[in-house]
Amino acid sequence: MVSVIIPAAGQGRRMQAGCNKVFLTLGGEPVLVRTLRQFARVPAVSECIVVAGAQEMETVEAMLRAADAREGLPSWRVVAGGSERQYSVANGLAACDKKAEIVLVHDAARPLIRPAVIEAVIEAVRTTGGAIAAVPEKNTVKVVDAAGRVVETPPRSALWAVQTPQGFRRETLAAAYAQAAADGFLGTDDASLVERLGAPVAVVESDYQNIKVTTPEDLVIAEALLKAAQEDR
Repeated sequence: MVSVIIPAAGQGRRMQAGCNKVFLTLGGEPVLVRTLRQFARVPAVSECIVVAGAQEMETVEAMLRAADAREGLPSWRVVAGGSERQYSVANGLAACDKKAEIVLVHDAARPLIRPAVIEAVIEAVRTTGGAIAAVPEKNTVKVVDAAGRVVETPPRSALWAVQTPQGFRRETLAAAYAQAAADGFLGTDDASLVERLGAPVAVVESDYQNIKVTTPEDLVIAEALLKAAQEDR
């Protein structure tokens, strides 16, 4: 059984929209709903746990009920988030069905994730125990010191831009979160917590359209990508 945790409790200040960015419409539908619909297309996914801000839970539940009535979503439930994304994911992990063997974590603001990538991450977890969606870095990246001077230029061939979903065996992710809580460690993503255990994490090549809608420009790009995908069908 595969459970999916979808953190959706962010404030979205960079979007400057006056509301949670996942409530904004993309192709006539809320970003959050479009994200869940992609997981509905993956037969292995049994449930989605949407983690929302406490003050937005009723809004999210109403939105998902309305979307479910129009077209089926995967089985879903909404739980309260925490003050940091990591705490929100921990709440989602606690709410997952106890029969779940694999848990994916996916940003609510990545509505263009392809089902094929989701399936590839799940398969990599079955083999390796942990896997992340990512794309080869296209830009030259510099390591810069506190004074603003370039220290190093790492080889681009070794660099990948990390996305979601990130997936793990449930017991591995639970152990990683328990260790992070015990150590007071806040990671930049779920894989960083698993890496601290020394557990392997495989990279699954995704695609560049799996963008995170964070700024107004991202929403424009997502609309163009969605339109192009619909025209190609």
